[in-house]
Amino acid sequence: MRSWSNAVRGQPLRNVTTRRLSRVLPAVVILCLATIALRVEGRRWWCQCGSPVPWTGGIRTEHTSQHLADPYSFTHLLHGLIFYAVLRPFAGRLGQACRTTLAVATEAAWEILENTPVVIERYRQATIALGYVGDSVANSIGDIGSCMIGFWLAGKLPTRWSIALFLAVEVSLLVLYRDSLGLSVLMLVRPSAVVKAWQTGG
Repeated sequence: MRSWSNAVRGQPLRNVTTRRLSRVLPAVVILCLATIALRVEGRRWWCQCGSPVPWTGGIRTEHTSQHLADPYSFTHLLHGLIFYAVLRPFAGRLGQACRTTLAVATEAAWEILENTPVVIERYRQATIALGYVGDSVANSIGDIGSCMIGFWLAGKLPTRWSIALFLAVEVSLLVLYRDSLGLSVLMLVRPSAVVKAWQTGG
């Protein structure tokens, strides 16, 4: 009787552990596959400066997109907010773990695409990232992590606070760096000489 009781008490714990693994394991697999793909593309592990500092505050230096995090990490946090909003209508058919996996997979796919020669050249020609050479592996993994944080926050915050956070990040990036997620998308899709002159202080 005692052994049966212990087994019953232990069952919920095992169920919780299994659910947690089902949420975390796919993301870990995706991160590993993304790392392999980025290395195949020729991406460096870290900034060639060799500095172990995880954060760099500039957006137009040789350190940009080479460390674990930089100001553009906040745009990837916004990716997470957007992915949550896009996938939320499917909550009745797709569980939280499945939606999280889709968000991580989408962000990882973008990181791989972003570091192809065609997209790197597009950044160099159309945006203020004139010396952009692609992301380091660490930066790409950091960007995916930022997206996951944004997705998690969107699941915890009321919708109005998610919208407020999105706008606050966009405005802050515009004020501090003259760039944002919206401007980056605009300049990649439809470059504007006027916007680029403003961004560069011209």
